[in-house]
Amino acid sequence: MTQTMSGIVTIVQEGRFQMMDDDGVYHLFLLSRNAAAETAQLTTLQHRQARVRVRYNPAANLIGNTATAITLEDA
Repeated sequence: MTQTMSGIVTIVQEGRFQMMDDDGVYHLFLLSRNAAAETAQLTTLQHRQARVRVRYNPAANLIGNTATAITLEDA
């Protein structure tokens, strides 16, 4: 089941990233191969502390979620 979450990308490493949501809770995501984003783009978002919305699916047998899309939120 696809879900969405908003927050700020705090850590990026090789297709994985951590995001802090509006409640201050951190979530781990794995970037899907089908997502229209790359690690270099995530690093830019992390440095800018930009607000993003992530569409994701819970990952089976992993601690984290699979990000299927990442979009910038309006400021």
